Amino acid sequence: MAISRSTRVVRLVRNSVIAVALAASITVVPTTTAIAQPGFDSASDAQTELAELSRESEQTTESLHNAQIDLDAKNQQQLDAQAVVEQSRAAVDAAQAQLAQLKPAMDKVANVNYQGARTNRLFAVMVSDSPQQLLDQMSALDVISAETADQVARFKQASSDAVTAEQAANAAADQARVAAEQAKVVSDDLQAKQSELQGQIAEVMAAYSALTSSEQLALAGSALPDGFDPATILQGLTPGSGASALQAGLTQIGKPYVWGGTGPDGFDCSGLVVWAYKQVGKTLPRSSQAQAAGGTPVDQKDLQPGDVVLFYPDISHVGIYAGNGNVLHASTFGVPVKVQSMASFPYYGARRY
Repeated sequence: MAISRSTRVVRLVRNSVIAVALAASITVVPTTTAIAQPGFDSASDAQTELAELSRESEQTTESLHNAQIDLDAKNQQQLDAQAVVEQSRAAVDAAQAQLAQLKPAMDKVANVNYQGARTNRLFAVMVSDSPQQLLDQMSALDVISAETADQVARFKQASSDAVTAEQAANAAADQARVAAEQAKVVSDDLQAKQSELQGQIAEVMAAYSALTSSEQLALAGSALPDGFDPATILQGLTPGSGASALQAGLTQIGKPYVWGGTGPDGFDCSGLVVWAYKQVGKTLPRSSQAQAAGGTPVDQKDLQPGDVVLFYPDISHVGIYAGNGNVLHASTFGVPVKVQSMASFPYYGARRY
């Protein structure tokens, strides 16, 4: 039977208490092989549990950002489709108004034809009493014929326009309905992800509380790798948006990790990248996956400080390349924004904006 995360956290806390009691009574404890985690040389069960829960919450967070991007796009499609509906309805109204204007003339022509009237030159000759009257009648017939032909042509065109406009309005209404249905599906998915994330956040917080003070300090680690000098890195940068974004991002070192955070009080991974580039006038997509789809691809050997670097096969983590194989990022709860070796994470790729 599968064990829920909340049950695992309760057991984790209980086991930690038991472990402390045993440590007080046992002088020699057998050593076991620990699982390495980013930020640790070795990891306790509590640290491993926290790392797993944090990864899950980060994946959900970036997935949630993607769902929001998708929802925004679907909502815009719905608005665009509705605008087309309104335009099409206006065209239908205009075509119908034109038909209404031409209808009396068409009714008159139809009525005259029905009564057997003849509007041709032979008829004019037969009913004329004098040459002048004949000329007058023939001229009048020419005008009547031309006006009638024009009215008939306009009526046919108005009828065609009305049919076309009606078809366009129906098609636009169908598109608007489909867009609304798609937006509803994405909205429901977004709400489900939000609920899932809230549960995961609670589990991460509980797992973090289960760490000892020394483990929490070890998790936070140092803000900069040994030998890393931001001033030296910045002095050697070629002017550009990426370099400026890195410079802005470095000012946020020490800020806490916050799920969904876009600064300035706290950040998640993609939120930090968005904030840093926003300071130099560039708007990047909100999720790590969307950021991976923009900009220009960069090979790892050609990385420059300021490039956006992406991690994990599902591209669920992102940061800003800080030079010398390091990344500036907001990594996980309990770890402030920091510069860290990229070797701590599975590299996926990079983009230059």
